Amino acid sequence: MQILFSAAPADSGTPLALLVEKDALERATFPGLDDAARKIALGAARSSRFDGEAAGIAEVFVGAGDGVRRILLLGAGNGSEADYEKAGGALTARLLTSGVEAVTVDFAGADPAPKAAARFAAAAAQRSWRHDIYRTKLPEKAKPTLTSITLLNAPEGTEAAWSHQKALTEGLELTRTLVAEPPNVIYPESFVAKVLAETQGLGLEVTVLDEAAMRDLGMGALLGVSLGSAREARLLALKWNGAGEGDPAVALVGKGVTFDTGGISLKPGPGMEDMKWDMGGAGAVVGAMKSLASRKAKANVIGVCGLVENMPDGAAMRPGDVITSMSGQTIEVLNTDAEGRLVLCDALTWVQKTHRPKTIVDLATLTGAMIISLGNEHGGCFANDDSLADELLAAGKASGDLLWRFPLSDTYNKLIDSPIADMKNVGPRGAGSITAAQFLQRYIETGVRWAHLDIAGMVWADKAGATFDKGATGYGVRLLDRFVADNFEG
Repeated sequence: MQILFSAAPADSGTPLALLVEKDALERATFPGLDDAARKIALGAARSSRFDGEAAGIAEVFVGAGDGVRRILLLGAGNGSEADYEKAGGALTARLLTSGVEAVTVDFAGADPAPKAAARFAAAAAQRSWRHDIYRTKLPEKAKPTLTSITLLNAPEGTEAAWSHQKALTEGLELTRTLVAEPPNVIYPESFVAKVLAETQGLGLEVTVLDEAAMRDLGMGALLGVSLGSAREARLLALKWNGAGEGDPAVALVGKGVTFDTGGISLKPGPGMEDMKWDMGGAGAVVGAMKSLASRKAKANVIGVCGLVENMPDGAAMRPGDVITSMSGQTIEVLNTDAEGRLVLCDALTWVQKTHRPKTIVDLATLTGAMIISLGNEHGGCFANDDSLADELLAAGKASGDLLWRFPLSDTYNKLIDSPIADMKNVGPRGAGSITAAQFLQRYIETGVRWAHLDIAGMVWADKAGATFDKGATGYGVRLLDRFVADNFEG
C-alpha cells in the first residue's frame, strides 16, 4: 500500500474519506463538499446511526459534475492513537477489494496529533497485507484493488511520524510472510535466506551457526529437537549497533520451530497444519530487527532465533532421553512436544555468553495452556524483574499488542525437578505455561533482567482485526519496536 501526502484538493472523481470524532457529527464541516453534498452526507450519517465511533463508517454517493463521488464518513472515536488506528484499518477493510484504486483522506476538520495520524496511515497500510501467491483461481471481485491512500491536510509532523511507522510496517510484513508461508517453503535454512535477503543493506551484523558449529558449542538441547528432521537446524543472530560500538543493551530471542509435529510425542492429525506458525516468536524478532534497522533506532539490540524442525524418525529424540544443554545443565525429556523451551534455552545461553546483554526478552508460541488461559486477546508475560514487566506491559498497551503478567515462584520451579537429571522438560498438567517459563528462567544468569512472552494465541487469527485480516497477525513486532523506543533510545 502506498501512502502519499498532499496539500492540494483531490480530483472530484476520487473517493473521499472525512474523519469525524465521536458525537461530533452535528458540528462536522465536511471539507471538500458543497452545501448539497453536505446535506446528503449528514442525512446518510443520521439515518445509519453513525456517531463517529472508532472504525464506524457511513457511506454515500453525491453528485460530482456529470457523475457521482463516493464519500465515506469515518469514525475517529475519542481521537486517541488507538482510535485513529482503528479508523485507518476500517477504511482499508471497506475498500480493499471494492474496485477503488485510490482514496483521499481529508484531515481538515479533525485535529489528531501527528502520531495519531501516522498510526492511521500505518493501520491502513498494514490492513492491506495479504498472502495470495498460491491462489491461482481467486475470483476477480476478491482481488485487492486499493493501492494508494493520500493524506490531505495532515497535521504538521505527520510525515516524520510516518517514517517510523513505515519502517514498522515493513518489518511487520516480513514477519507475516514468514508465518504464513508453508513449511515446505520456510524451514531453518530458507528462513535464514529469506531474512538475509529482506534485510540486506540495512547495516545489521549477521551471525549464522550451522549444526556443526552448534555441536562444537554443546547445544545439545536445540540440536536434540532437530534430530528427527532432514532439515538442518540453524541459529541466526542479527545485531544492530544504533548507539555505537559495544554490547547490546537488550537481546530479543525467538523460538523458530518452522514446523512442529510433536516429534515422537506426535500431535493429533487435525490441526497439525497450523504448526507452520510455531516459528512466530522468531518471526517477530526478525521483523522487529528489520524495523529498528530501517528507522536507524538509536539503541544497541541483538535479535537471536533458534531455528529447527521437529519431526519423528528413527533418529529422533525419545521420551525418557537425557540431553545436555549448552549451559551444562541436563534435561530429562518427558515429552518431545515440549520442544520450544529446549530450543530457547540454548539460544538464551549463547546470547549471554557471547554478547552479555543486561536485558533479555524471549518470545515463543510455547504452550497450548496459554491459549486456554488468555485465548487470543493477550500474550502472556513472565519476568524476573518488576520494572521490565512494567515496561513491556506499557509497550503492549501503547502498541496494541497486549500482554498480561503471570507469576513465577520457587513453588512452581520445583515442579520441574527431575529424579535423574537437573530438570524435566515438562511439569504436571496444571500451570503448564508457568512451569515452561520456570524452565527458561533456569538459564538466565544472575543480574540479567529477563522476560518471557508466551504468544501462542496471538500470531495467527481466525478473524480479522484492526490492522490484519484472517491469518498471520505479525504480533510482537509493534510491541518490541515500542519497547525499544521507549526504554533504550535516548
